[in-house]
Amino acid sequence: MSVAWLDGALTTMALCWRLDRADGVSIGFTAHDRDLTIGGVVYRSSPGMVPSAIRQSDGFDVDTLDVEGALTHDAITADDLTAGRWDGAALTLCAVDWIDPADPLVIARGEIGDVSISDAAFTAELRGPTALLERPVVERTSPDCRAQLGDRRCRVDLAAHIRLAMVTAVADEVLTLDVAEPSSNAYGYGRLRWLDGDNAGLSAAILSSTGATVTLRDPPAFAIAEGARVELLEGCDRLLDTCRIRFANAANFRGEPYLPGVDLLTRYGTD
Repeated sequence: MSVAWLDGALTTMALCWRLDRADGVSIGFTAHDRDLTIGGVVYRSSPGMVPSAIRQSDGFDVDTLDVEGALTHDAITADDLTAGRWDGAALTLCAVDWIDPADPLVIARGEIGDVSISDAAFTAELRGPTALLERPVVERTSPDCRAQLGDRRCRVDLAAHIRLAMVTAVADEVLTLDVAEPSSNAYGYGRLRWLDGDNAGLSAAILSSTGATVTLRDPPAFAIAEGARVELLEGCDRLLDTCRIRFANAANFRGEPYLPGVDLLTRYGTD
């Protein structure tokens, strides 16, 4: 793509970053000494944010770069990074003419990978599109279902398995809710999403549920006030009996529960 301002002097070039979180929050930063507006998005001045050397190839090697910055902006805090708010966020790195930033040159795109925090600074890895090539393309056989509850292969309608509740008490990973589960351990292996409070937008894995209590895999990232609202998604242990009896969905079971395993080679007959 041809960018007209590259034909002149490059003394007015500035680097810009746009981050789009999975929860819909989008923010922009620029290495320039004042804010810039590009495409309706205000890129806040953050001269302390710098990228590592950018290396891109025309092969299938995974392209990555690191973005380093000081934790001096309210939009990116150590608590949010630790809580995982920025995990998987889409990041676009571009260069602009800060005099007229209407024609940006996109340098790299990808998503946030590993994030590390040291003292008052952070380093975030940007993984390019070729990182998708590292994912397996052929599934391995397994006795358990490989689909996610409600995805396009499972096809279970999640509308009947999502409920809203209010937290009435908290004890580390155990939450007490104002409504009881619809069946025994209905929320086990499911997910909880916080709808308000400091944890709003974050999700947590549920280990088990009993009556009106749910046990999370990890403690909440931030303190919880009584009355906090949550969204609960039922879980599935991915066993054929659960798929058949509880969800009436055995036709879409994505596993091989009756396929002999490698332990068949170690078996021997006895007289």
